[in-house]
Amino acid sequence: MRMLCASTLISEFFVVAFAGLVAMKSDDLSMTAVWTVCGIAMLLSVLLCGMLGRPGGVQLGWVLQIGMIASGFVVPAMFFLGVVFAGLWWASIHYGRKIDEAKARWAAQAEAQEAGAR
Repeated sequence: MRMLCASTLISEFFVVAFAGLVAMKSDDLSMTAVWTVCGIAMLLSVLLCGMLGRPGGVQLGWVLQIGMIASGFVVPAMFFLGVVFAGLWWASIHYGRKIDEAKARWAAQAEAQEAGAR
């Protein structure tokens, strides 16, 4: 699960950076405000990669997904991209857990076969 979720978060890092470039063109926003918010979101996406194995890591990832969707109020394309990444986040968690369970079963079977061969 951690590998899939981390891949999603790193992809979000780049999407947030590109959204920041688009938001810079807005006359209503200062560059400082845009890059402060984008920088925090980018830093959070990278830090969450290391926190996925800890309690609350996945929940913080959901907070980031909500923030991505909400950023659509500044960059309208982010409504769509935020929903897409929220779906990827869900899929990473859901299928990542299934993969982890399958790996554990395969490891247990291999261990049992190895023990039976002795």
